Formats: sequence, structure tokens, C-alpha cells
Amino acid sequence: MKRLGPLLGLGTVYLFFALVGPEAFATTRTLETIARQTAIVGTAALGMTMIIVAGGIDLSVGSIVALSSVVVALTLDGGYGGPLTAIAAAAAAGAFCGLVSGTLITRLRVAPFIVTLGMLLLVRGAAKGIGKEQKVDAPLTWLVDLLSSLPPDRRWMIVPPGVWLLALLALATAFVLRYTKLGAHLFAIGSNEETARLCGVAVERVKVVVYTLSGALAGLTGVLQFSRLTVGDPTVAVGLELDVIAAVVIGGGSLSGGEGTVLGTLVGAFIMTVIRTGTAQMGLPNWVQEIVTGVIIIAAVAIDRWRHRRLDA
Repeated sequence: MKRLGPLLGLGTVYLFFALVGPEAFATTRTLETIARQTAIVGTAALGMTMIIVAGGIDLSVGSIVALSSVVVALTLDGGYGGPLTAIAAAAAAGAFCGLVSGTLITRLRVAPFIVTLGMLLLVRGAAKGIGKEQKVDAPLTWLVDLLSSLPPDRRWMIVPPGVWLLALLALATAFVLRYTKLGAHLFAIGSNEETARLCGVAVERVKVVVYTLSGALAGLTGVLQFSRLTVGDPTVAVGLELDVIAAVVIGGGSLSGGEGTVLGTLVGAFIMTVIRTGTAQMGLPNWVQEIVTGVIIIAAVAIDRWRHRRLDA
């Protein structure tokens, strides 16, 4: 039930809106739109999954996405390289932010919540500074097609390239968590950090690595955000970190650490997108969407705590 719960929830939510919502909801065009909207939250949530598995948290994800989108635009606008260079620059910017967070958490021995809360403001300020507090235009390249609707001649792709990128990154992240030493160490640290340390796990180094990897994924999310807006915007993705954390928790991840799967995280991200798309097509106001999402998050956390109490008993 723990594994199938999120999938059953996704199926139930989609079926509800397919029956109650407008006819346009149950169409391939709407499914493509849901996939496109999920790509941004889902990509950032992959990194958050690894962090939460290790018992950490990162509140700076939204700010890193904004900074990375600005970096992409500035790289293209300044003629410093083509799209691939811009992608590499965004990933590097995100990885650097994650490296700083991980280093501060391990060296200062400060709670991740506090450090990343500070980084949220610091990185957001840096994004506004280098963007001169305005949107940064950039010449059109194939990057803008990553999350755009597929034209008739490219329908064979089924979904836009950005969604396929999410799928590839998800497979890579799942492989790391399940089949590598780093993945085993993340679960060990999240389950019991002191025991992991006594077993020879380099806890501090692993934490720095996972925050760096998560930052790089947030940087790639910034590329997708740039594709969606076609500009670098230092004010974008405010509150994205809450959606990302919610996707992990709804998908079965535990804020206590030691639990979480890539499949569950993606399902959680899709559940949130389906709810927002369905309520929007039904003409419900935005505050209703926020209430429904908030109720689902609280319910997911409550179920997780109830399950842990049963296991402890």
C-alpha cells in the first residue's frame, strides 16, 4: 500500500476531474499540458528527494531556479556561448549554490532549515542583482522549444523535449539511489546519522555532494523555466520550494529521512499538477487550488507520522 498509495491517489484525482470537469480535461492536449507543467516541479523535486532521503531540507530551490534562468539569458544575450554553454552555466550556478549550502551545513553544524532559509534570500538577491532587477531578454534558440507545445510535424515525440529530459534525469536519480554507494549512504544517514558515521560513512562529505547535485538539478530546472518564459526572470519561482517539498512528501517521502523514491516523487508532482489543471478548467479561483493542495500536503504528512508511530509501536 505504501508503494501503490501515491499511484492510486493520482488515478483517483485524474478520474474525478475526468468525470466532474469539462470534456476538455480528458484529452491528449490536456495530458501534454500537465506533463509540461510537471517538468519544472518534477526536475527540481529529484534533487529534493535525495536531500529528504538523507534527512535534510532545502528552501532555496526556487531562488536557485530564478538565478539559473537569469544566467541562461545573460549567457545567450552576452554572446558567451550557445545553448549548450548556457545549460552548463545554469547547472554550474545551481551546483555552486548547493555546494555553499552543503558546506555551511556541515562546517557550521547548523540546521539545514536555517542555512537554506538564508540561502533563499541570498540567492534571490543575487539573481535580482545580476539581472538588474528586471527580466533579461535573450535571442531565440532551440531552448525555448524545450517546454513549448509540439507542432503537428513533431507529434511523434508525444511530449516536448523538456519532459523527456525529466524522464532521463529521473532514471539517473533512481539509479543513484538504488544501485550506488552514494544512494546507500543517503538512506543510511537519513535513517540514523550517528549509526551511519560509526559504520564508516563520510557523513559530511555525502551531505555536501547531495546538496551540490540537488543544486545542479535546480539549475537545470532554471533552464526549463527559461524555456517556458523565454526570458530570465529573477522574480520567478517564488514558493516553488514548497511545491517541490510537497511533491516528495505526497509521493511517500518522509521528512524524518530514510524514505523516498523517484517514482513516488514524480507521482506526487503529477497529482499537484492534475489538481491545479482540473480546478482551473472548472473555473475555480486560485485560492481554492491552494486550499486543496494544502489539505493534501497536511494529509500526506499526517499519514506519514501515523505510519511511523505504528512501526515504532
